[in-house]
Amino acid sequence: MNDTSEHLLLKRPAKESWFSRFQVVALATLTLVAIVGKFYLPRLLPHTEWLELPLLLTVYFGLMGHGQIPSLLFGAFVGLAEDSLSPATLPIGMYGITKTLVGYFAASVSMRFNVESSLIRFVLCFFFYFFHAFFYWILRRALLGQVVPFDPQETFVHGVLNAAIAIPLFVILDRMKLSGAGR
Repeated sequence: MNDTSEHLLLKRPAKESWFSRFQVVALATLTLVAIVGKFYLPRLLPHTEWLELPLLLTVYFGLMGHGQIPSLLFGAFVGLAEDSLSPATLPIGMYGITKTLVGYFAASVSMRFNVESSLIRFVLCFFFYFFHAFFYWILRRALLGQVVPFDPQETFVHGVLNAAIAIPLFVILDRMKLSGAGR
């Protein structure tokens, strides 16, 4: 290689670099709004406590091909931020553990399958919602010794509703080019 080709290969255009920074800031802002919204939205709109926008953003980030480690870290960040706003009766780390696993598994799925189809995204969002709710229930029972009910029918309905919301949300995020993966 000569100096010119190395320069062309290694240097990113200023516009692309700025756009990448914008994507990171936009994704971080949306994530923080989703986390805060999870706790304040039910106060403004009754019967919306089932809406899991932080989980949907974690799934989206994982499905967009960022890799397992960045998706795992994104899920951990989202979960721990959510834990910090949750009621004082729950220790920090419960949502962190579940969302970390969801981020990792979503990235693993995106490495094996084409996840651009709306039907695939719907099924995966439903599955990850159900997994998240079930694993959270297991953690509360096993680690905290709390006897909390788990209603599979209610979880099924909430999973379908979250998956239905995920489809237009993912389309909007795709149009905003927040995936940053260049797929």
